[in-house]
Amino acid sequence: MSARFNQLIIQTPEGVQFVHQLASPVARFIAVAVDTMAITSLMSILSVSVALLGLLSADIAMAFNILLYFVVSIGYYILLEMAWRGQTLGKRMMRLRVIDANGLKLRPSQFVLRNLLRFVDSLPVLYLVGGSCALINRRSQRLGDLAAGTVVVRVPELHAPQLSEVLGNVYNSFRDHPRLEALLRQRISPDQSAIALHALHRRGEMDAVARAQLFAQLAAHFRGQVQFPPDVTAAMSDEQYIRNCVDTIYRLAK
Repeated sequence: MSARFNQLIIQTPEGVQFVHQLASPVARFIAVAVDTMAITSLMSILSVSVALLGLLSADIAMAFNILLYFVVSIGYYILLEMAWRGQTLGKRMMRLRVIDANGLKLRPSQFVLRNLLRFVDSLPVLYLVGGSCALINRRSQRLGDLAAGTVVVRVPELHAPQLSEVLGNVYNSFRDHPRLEALLRQRISPDQSAIALHALHRRGEMDAVARAQLFAQLAAHFRGQVQFPPDVTAAMSDEQYIRNCVDTIYRLAK
């Protein structure tokens, strides 16, 4: 894996490259501003409880307010990034996403670590430490990203691909199970869909062994998300399975 300029390039053991556009510091700063406004709104709603404590003791109310802000601000980022596959409100608005720096599946501990260090990155004001680190880092990583092994990338705008080029005229038997197809669309992220589509486009460039290994890994992951009936998939190759999944996911975009 390597990175150059504003790109993160991840190379699989099979020799296939996936290129992600790194998020610019400006885009990340705007996303943080949006998230800060959301956190401020949450704190305004919760301020009623702090005001009630203030009737008992101003010191207790102040301590509780500090603790509450820490829990809300950190919890906001951790919970949303875990639930929305690396996105918050601000990141969604700016089309950004947190991913693993090596292209692996993100672990909960990475979300926790990168956001626990957010307070350090925000010092002394306006994310000066984190912003400076991102500017001099070739992957635009702040301290939290470096510690957690994550990067923030731009989410490409998805356009309906020319499916006929990669799917041919083979009938997709998944179409007979619309409920499972809907579940597949829900559980597969845009990044995972793009990887599968890219693999189909590049399959002719791979040797037979690497091609079989890549589609076996992709099919194993997709099968783990949704289980289609055995009588549908029993005689289906891994590559055909991925072709069916790609058709299912992208068909409605046409």
